[in-house]
Amino acid sequence: MLSISAEDFLFWKKKQLSKGGDQEAFAVLLDCIGGISSSDQSLISINRGGNLHLKKNLEFLESTWNEHLLNSCPIQYLCGITFWRDLELEVTNKVLIPRPETELIIDIVFNIFRKKSEKFLFAELGTGSGAISIAIALAYPSSDGVATDIDRDALEIATKNYINSSKQSNLKFYCGNWWSPLESFKGKLDLAISNPPYIPKDIYEKLPKEVKNFEPKVALLGGDDGLKHIREIIQKAPSFLKEKGWLILENHFDQGEKVKQLLIKNKFTSIEIVKDLSGIGRFTIGRYK
Repeated sequence: MLSISAEDFLFWKKKQLSKGGDQEAFAVLLDCIGGISSSDQSLISINRGGNLHLKKNLEFLESTWNEHLLNSCPIQYLCGITFWRDLELEVTNKVLIPRPETELIIDIVFNIFRKKSEKFLFAELGTGSGAISIAIALAYPSSDGVATDIDRDALEIATKNYINSSKQSNLKFYCGNWWSPLESFKGKLDLAISNPPYIPKDIYEKLPKEVKNFEPKVALLGGDDGLKHIREIIQKAPSFLKEKGWLILENHFDQGEKVKQLLIKNKFTSIEIVKDLSGIGRFTIGRYK
């Protein structure tokens, strides 16, 4: 553990931020590999006395920051980890970096299944790093979950994240496209969740280079209108959900009404478009019959 005075650290931090980049990315760097949490950083700014203890030296942190600025590589990939809700997750360019807004999916689940002792069977389609499934499995230890992904490398990361986050055994991973690995679960699911690729082709082409050049295209591009995968998931969901089973989908900011119509067409009820913290209709949920 390396020690540095708060004054020296703040001087160094100011110098790094003067090179460019944003404070949020820099805070991720300090938290993930420096060992200085956001709350620690706030305290340092108020109380400049005393020393800080770093997990890595300033030279290493600076070289990582310089690489981020030079190549626009997401800081989470350079660190190899990210924080999501109360989880520390390994991430590589084989998986999408879990976004803060996606954390609200877990709150939607909490609103549906209010008691942590509830026992239900859930599936996540396209798990990536495993963030959503792991959070649900930990929150509901009496429940069981299955998570799918088309990419074996992603499943390897998700499995490792689950093992590192929990001593439980209520979550299993299956390789395959959307519902295809879950034939044995037909008619058995109380809940299905997906944050599928939903970016329309024309918008994908205009994404910032730190997203387009580094994050997996297969996890972002949703076809010409962005609804290719959402359409497939909704159409096949009735075969896998129990009657009164729930489907929760994350969608593009302007897709809520279209997703709602797809759910109605496939005999879902209790449909709701749920807004994220920015007031955007980020999630669409429905109950099967």
